[in-house]
Amino acid sequence: MKGKMLLLIVGACVQFFVVSDLWAQNALLSEWYVDNGKRAAREHRFDEAEEHYFAALREAPDSNPRLADSIVSLAQLYVAQGKPKAAERLLKRTLAIQERTLGPGHPAVADNLNNLGIIYHDQKKYEAAARLHTQALAIQEKALGPEHPDVAATLNHLGVQETALGKYEVAERLYARALAIQEKALGLEHPDVAATLNNLAVLYENQKRYAEAEDLHMRALAIQEKYFGPEHPEVAESLTNLANLYQVLGWYGEAEPLYTRALAIQEKSLGPEHPRVAATLDNYGALLRAMKHPDEAEQFTARAKAIRSKQGS
Repeated sequence: MKGKMLLLIVGACVQFFVVSDLWAQNALLSEWYVDNGKRAAREHRFDEAEEHYFAALREAPDSNPRLADSIVSLAQLYVAQGKPKAAERLLKRTLAIQERTLGPGHPAVADNLNNLGIIYHDQKKYEAAARLHTQALAIQEKALGPEHPDVAATLNHLGVQETALGKYEVAERLYARALAIQEKALGLEHPDVAATLNNLAVLYENQKRYAEAEDLHMRALAIQEKYFGPEHPEVAESLTNLANLYQVLGWYGEAEPLYTRALAIQEKSLGPEHPRVAATLDNYGALLRAMKHPDEAEQFTARAKAIRSKQGS
C-alpha cells in the first residue's frame, strides 16, 4: 500500500515538472516570437510581424505583457501610417485568439476591446467604439471589481466617446466616477488622474465652461511636470491642450509659447517625424494663421503634411 502511494506521489511530481517545463518552454517560445515580431516591425515587414505576434499569442496568450504592448504598438503604427483597417484587422484577430484561449470574460479581452474602441474612435465610429468600451467595462467590473484602476481607465475611454457623441451629462458622470476611483486607488497626483482631468477639461470646453476647463488643464499639467519631469511627451500633450483652449478664447499671445515648448519637447523626446509632432505643427499653423502670419503658418502646415506623407509611404 505504501509502495503504491509512493508511486502515485512520484507520478504526480513527474507530471507537475513536465507541465511546468512545458509552460516554461511555451513562455520562452512566446518571447522568441515577440522579439522577432518587434524586429520585423522595425524593418517595416508588418505582415511578418503580425504572424510572429499571433504565434506568440498561441504559445503564451496570458503570460507575456510585452506581447500585448507590441501588438498595440503595431496597431498604433498602422494608424499613424493611415492604415486603420490594418490596425482593426490586427486587433480583431488578436481578440478572437484571446476569447478562444482565455475565455470571453478575461481582463486581457477587455484590454483588447478597449484598444479596438480607440481605433474606431480615430475613424470617428463613436457609437461602435462606445459599445466596445461598454463591453470591456462589464468584463472588468466582474473580473476586477468596480473600484479597480483599469475600470477607471475604461470609464475614461467611454467618456471620450460620449463626449464625441454630444452626450455631455453622461460623459461627465463617467469622468467623475473614474476620477473618484483613481484618486482613491492611485493618489491625487498620479498621471492617470491628470489624463482624466484633461478629458474632463475638453468636455467643459465643449460646454463653453472655459474657466473650469483652464483650471483642470493647469492642474493636469502640474501633476505631469511633477511626476514625469518638464521634458516628457505627456507634459507636451497637456501644454498643447492648454494652448488649444487659449486659441479658442483668442488668447494668442498665451497660446504661442505653449505650442513652442510642446513642439520642442516632442521633437527631442519623440523625434522630428513623430505623428504627435505633426499634430502640434498643424495646431501651431492654425494659430499663426489666426495671428495673420500666413507664410509662417504655411511652413508649419507643409512640414506636418510631409511627416504624414512619409508615414503613409
